[in-house]
Amino acid sequence: MNSEIRRILEAVRTGDLPVEEALLKIKKEPFEDIGYAKVDLHRKVRQGAAEVIYGAGKTPEQIVGIIDVMKGHGQGNILITRLSAESAEFVGQTHPMDYYMDARVGIIGGFPEPDGIGRIVVATGGTSDIPVAEEAALTAQILGNEVVRLYDVGVAGLHRTLAHLDDIMGASVIIAIAGMEGALASVIGGLADCPVIAVPTSVGYGASFGGLSALLSMLNSCASGVSVVNIDNGFGAGYLAGMINHMERKH
Repeated sequence: MNSEIRRILEAVRTGDLPVEEALLKIKKEPFEDIGYAKVDLHRKVRQGAAEVIYGAGKTPEQIVGIIDVMKGHGQGNILITRLSAESAEFVGQTHPMDYYMDARVGIIGGFPEPDGIGRIVVATGGTSDIPVAEEAALTAQILGNEVVRLYDVGVAGLHRTLAHLDDIMGASVIIAIAGMEGALASVIGGLADCPVIAVPTSVGYGASFGGLSALLSMLNSCASGVSVVNIDNGFGAGYLAGMINHMERKH
């Protein structure tokens, strides 16, 4: 997914970007060391998506420092995950930001126009799974994807899932998010003709073991085409879905 390099080369071909400036974009320092962090400035060139800030464990001052470096090098859209409300308030004093409290996600610079090959469906088993689902959906959106949300469509009322067959069968990627026994991923995997990314959540009673039961159920899914990310890892699912939705033929 080297779309950034492709855009640079295309701009050179059309004459919109001088060769010298294009060379500078590619050759610029790969990272900036600010003591407590080495900010990866080449990630968008290598992977097609810029570095994301993981907010948990970082002080608000450290987050601001990283944002300063990113913006100083021209990064327009910045995603911060696992961001507390207190840190969001501090960051917002110097960098205008949209904060999504349920998902604990901060977004600077808004969302780009979707340019993926299709739509990503984010489905949850229950309402309690929505915080993880929103982390996945917002991640996919800031990576330039159109997202359709199907919330509270779990297997305890299968008719709720079947009411959205058009969305499920029309998706290019589906993220299935569920706690308890995690059966939603298998059900959707048996209906869809696209990759399904399963996200176990820590929602459930004692024997769910904080999401471990859902994780093992999803890993043992009998439906083909289902992959699994870590417990509550909405970001990982949204990122992977975005990569799939931007796949290009490699010659």
